Amino acid sequence: MRLLRVIVFLLVAALLALTGYAYFGDMSADPRPTRVPVRLDLGTVPPAPPAPAAATAPAEAPLDPAAEVDAPDDPDALD
Repeated sequence: MRLLRVIVFLLVAALLALTGYAYFGDMSADPRPTRVPVRLDLGTVPPAPPAPAAATAPAEAPLDPAAEVDAPDDPDALD
C-alpha cells in the first residue's frame, strides 16, 4: 500500500511539473525576418508571345466528332 502511494505521488508531481513547464517555460521561437517574392496578378494582360518564325506548320485535318464520342481506348472516358 505504501508503494502505491509513492507511485501516485510521483505521477501527480510529474503532471504538476509538466503543467508548470508548459505555462512558465520559455518556449517562444526566436523571431527571424523572412522575405518571399510574390508575383501578384493585378488583372493586367500578359504580353503576347513572340511571333512564330517564317516557317509555318501545315494545317491539321479536322477531327470527326463522332469518332471522339465512341473512343473505347480513351483512358479518360467516363463510361
